Amino acid sequence: MYRYLLENTMKVYFYMKSNFYMKSKLLYLLICISLIACNTEESLTFETLTISNDACENCTSVSIEIPKALGQIKLSETINIALQEEIIALLNFDEESNAQTIEGASEAFVKDYEELNGKFPEESMPWEAKINGTIIFENMEVLTIKLESYMYTGGAHGYDTNRFLNFDKTKEVELDRLELFKNEDEFKAFTETIFRKQENVPTDATINSTGFMFETESFYLPENIGYTDKGLLLFYEPYEIASFADGPIILTIPYNDANNFLKISVKP
Repeated sequence: MYRYLLENTMKVYFYMKSNFYMKSKLLYLLICISLIACNTEESLTFETLTISNDACENCTSVSIEIPKALGQIKLSETINIALQEEIIALLNFDEESNAQTIEGASEAFVKDYEELNGKFPEESMPWEAKINGTIIFENMEVLTIKLESYMYTGGAHGYDTNRFLNFDKTKEVELDRLELFKNEDEFKAFTETIFRKQENVPTDATINSTGFMFETESFYLPENIGYTDKGLLLFYEPYEIASFADGPIILTIPYNDANNFLKISVKP
């Protein structure tokens, strides 16, 4: 009887011990998964950064509204620095500003106008700068921010610009336009076919035969390319390949076609 009780007691002990370790390992695994999920969700969040001056009726005005990445991670820093550098460049009128921040660039923009107005008070109209940033695409691997700006620094009219900033979320770096493609030349050849069809340029004629202004009569990709929900967007600014009156020329290539050329593909 004693032997029976001893053997069965040991079996129960080892069963409970084994079951305890299995439950402990499962609990540990669930905790790890939960922490990773929370970290992924919280690793990249945004708030709206708004900067504007108290401009009077006939004074230069600056209005900026962009997403600001939060969190002490490299990707947040990469995004914020890229946006800052782009906006400083947009506001840099005399190309001699030493501004290191968006606020500093805004102040320099106003100061540049005031100096010009001091020299030519009867000729200089108040300047205006409006910059708006929007996240237009994001998945687990890629983030694209579109910067829309309107700048008036004198003359007959102001001018609108668009910038597309693409970020590799895995490597936590900004992607240069050429870094988007496995082979730029192959993508360019593919895109020229689409461009000619969309803009009614005959395949047996030069690319400028219908009035476009590509330099050296050769097709090239625009400066601005970005990911969107509908596909890869190619954005030619006014003046880039056509007159200001023609406005921007836009191509959107569905991911079913674009993925063959992209280093980071997107599920359609």
